[in-house]
Amino acid sequence: MKLTISKSKNSEHFYISQSYINSHGKSTTKTYKKLGSLKDLCASLNTDRDGVILWAKQQVALATQEYNSQNAVTIVSLSNSKLIEKNTMISFNCGYLFLQSICSQLRLDNICRNMKYRHNFEYNIQHIFSDLIFTRILYPSSKRSSFEFAQSFLHKPSYDLHSIYRSLSVLAQESDYIQAELYRNSHHLIDRNSRILYYDCTNYYFEIEEEDDDRKYGKSKEHRPNPIVTMGLFMDGNGIPLAFDIFPGNLNEQKTLKPLEQKVIRDFDCSEFVYCSDSGLGSQDNKYFNNFGGRSYVITYSLKKLKAEDREIALSTSQFKKVGGNNQFIDLDSLDESDPEVFQSIYYKEIPIDGKKVSETLIVTYSPKYKAYQKNIREKQIQRAVKMINKNGKLKKNRKNPNDPARFIKQTNITKHGEVAEEQICELDLEVIHNEAQYDGFYAVATNMNIEIEEIIAINKRRWQIEECFRIMKHEFHARPVYVQRADRIKAHFLVCFCALLVYRILELKLDNKYTAEQIISTLREMKLISIKSDGYIPGYERTDITDDLHEVFKFRTDYEHMTKAKIRNIEKISKSK
Repeated sequence: MKLTISKSKNSEHFYISQSYINSHGKSTTKTYKKLGSLKDLCASLNTDRDGVILWAKQQVALATQEYNSQNAVTIVSLSNSKLIEKNTMISFNCGYLFLQSICSQLRLDNICRNMKYRHNFEYNIQHIFSDLIFTRILYPSSKRSSFEFAQSFLHKPSYDLHSIYRSLSVLAQESDYIQAELYRNSHHLIDRNSRILYYDCTNYYFEIEEEDDDRKYGKSKEHRPNPIVTMGLFMDGNGIPLAFDIFPGNLNEQKTLKPLEQKVIRDFDCSEFVYCSDSGLGSQDNKYFNNFGGRSYVITYSLKKLKAEDREIALSTSQFKKVGGNNQFIDLDSLDESDPEVFQSIYYKEIPIDGKKVSETLIVTYSPKYKAYQKNIREKQIQRAVKMINKNGKLKKNRKNPNDPARFIKQTNITKHGEVAEEQICELDLEVIHNEAQYDGFYAVATNMNIEIEEIIAINKRRWQIEECFRIMKHEFHARPVYVQRADRIKAHFLVCFCALLVYRILELKLDNKYTAEQIISTLREMKLISIKSDGYIPGYERTDITDDLHEVFKFRTDYEHMTKAKIRNIEKISKSK
């Protein structure tokens, strides 16, 4: 530690500076403590400049002594014949501290405080809600198992398991409020792009046999026979979750959009935006709803479902233009797709369509690169289809979904020697293969917007991120199967999953999207501190680029060779600061 004096034309300021080695191995300094200006110190100490300097040097000595005492390493005597204490935890997860920092900046404490004013409960709902979010990311499991895992945090739960279940009812009632407040507070951490909103649905199954409440038998995206609920999710233009709701599993997903979108318009102060979704959510009613109030839409469109005359125009190789080109018409048949520039380019044509409720423009694009990709996928499926036919020309399995390779197999009934009995022979259906090949490279979106084609393509191109949101919730956060039974607790379960996804996405953004979900989450799960008797902690994890970036972003470090308990308490305090 040393005294630093900063002089300007009219004043002097006194600081305590500290020298240290940064993460790049270079020596540098930082301000350890601000002491004040010469004018203020002279007045408060009732002395002159020499007296201030003498006092400041004393403060440097005290700060140095305090820092050394906090960072002193005591040599611990360990015995190779003495057993560790029974029923005493010595390994603690510290990865949650980074998640705690994000929750603190999202003002989760204020949200929970406001909820307490409206409900009569004694337990600390902020600690419960926070721990449920942390454990959903670090150790996704049942509420009981989550409570047990939370015992490994540096701060142990001050609540009991029963309080968790009781809190779920409150969280369910306050779900809309929590989502709206998190959206508003998230503007302090990251940029939100509410000019473009993506929407999609998925479903989650339950380990039960009979349907009830919202848990209904419906069309499962995973082809499971269990009762399901449907989740509708809005995501903003930067890939950050915005809002969600759950619906009965047997409800047509097209009907889920309007009530959730109305909630977003009402509670989120988002009234003018571009609605983007896949064709399954592009009903005439949904398009009509987003044709007013400053809203518009970009929705994928199936060329196979076009009227015959419109499909013929869409697939005709003439009258295409190059995206970013000079607006000259191009015939796709004239393209040399072996040319790298042509292969990477996108071509388009616009077709006006009069719908039942709205008039729109169909943007049909063609990409040689996309054509090669689709052709490669289909050829592999054809090879699998051939293997599905046994030596006797019989089909080894039944077709289960539209993308099954069995769609390329034709089954023909034959009669042997005039006999009544018929036999089935299976072979490749060349007509189906040809019909499917004609769509290679083509893609279409319907829109009511009159903007540049490049912008429409860019909007639709980011739809993959909402699919990734569902993948993270299902695979990383184990949002299904759902084991809670009551309707309010089911709602609270998905609220926790949604909040965990929001916190994770913010973390991912703070790390500049450098790492995959698997890399980030596995790193946080493995970040542990080992307690060394009463003398502090040592890291029990591997230091990597990810851990270095985490410490750099959140301005605290847990990877020193030895850390006193006072230092760890200070880190916890930093992680809770706003």
